[in-house]
Amino acid sequence: MTIAVVGLGSIGGIAAATLAAAGHDVVACTRRRLAHLVLERPEGDVDVPLATLLDPAEAHAVDWVFLCTKTYQTPSAAPWLARLCVPATRVAVLQNGIDQVRRVGPYVGPATVVPTLVYYNGERGAGDRVRIRHGHDADLVVADDPDGAAFARLFFSTGLTVATRSDFTTLAWRKLLLNVTANPITALTLQRQSVLRRDDVRALLADIIDEALAVARAAGAQLAEDEAARTLDAILSYPPEAGTSMYFDRLAGRRLEADDLTGALVEAGVRYGIPTPVNRVLLTLLRAVDDDK
Repeated sequence: MTIAVVGLGSIGGIAAATLAAAGHDVVACTRRRLAHLVLERPEGDVDVPLATLLDPAEAHAVDWVFLCTKTYQTPSAAPWLARLCVPATRVAVLQNGIDQVRRVGPYVGPATVVPTLVYYNGERGAGDRVRIRHGHDADLVVADDPDGAAFARLFFSTGLTVATRSDFTTLAWRKLLLNVTANPITALTLQRQSVLRRDDVRALLADIIDEALAVARAAGAQLAEDEAARTLDAILSYPPEAGTSMYFDRLAGRRLEADDLTGALVEAGVRYGIPTPVNRVLLTLLRAVDDDK
């Protein structure tokens, strides 16, 4: 398959290197030219040659686009999407948030948007290296439909696991539960996930989760009675040395995805009449961090 990866950060870098190593025809749409990527993975490192494009004018239609930019960068990816997408193109959205189709759909014309949940933990290192830590149950999750099945086939025998699920709305909210807990705390403290193991921080996580669960259920997510405990267990399943996307963004001086994560939760709380005071405080602090961006 021909695949264009737009956004070559930690998530996009891992997707590009993994798919290229599997033999797909992969091109990275990025701001600087790369000859290769070194994918660091538990089963061994692999050095993958990689084609890159710097100008949307050089791009042609492909079978798949992997949109791996930050959520707020979606409009800036429009020139790439306009060149890469035709009616037969599928656009896998490897972004955070719960409204991927609504957010990306206006930019892809007749192409099909394939919402995707990312559970692997990626870290972009020096020397064009990307490191993956695998997800707890699966690395990627898509809807159980023909587009999701086609996505899963791309990763056959790649080492990345793809799960297809029927209740994608519930899973999208479950992913948001993870994002609104670990991301803000690591970004605000500038500490990796070891900080989440403090007793006082775990109590704070419980408060964040309780508010988020109330909103998620009001939005129609079919969550378990012990969902709070499951969410906390999932958060703590990542190794202490792992970072989060928001943590790495703050270290790099990039804008945070506060409005599409915690902001989306607070906004939904307003819509359903559910108070979210703890998450409102976190959102205020995250926006304050972004004031100088």
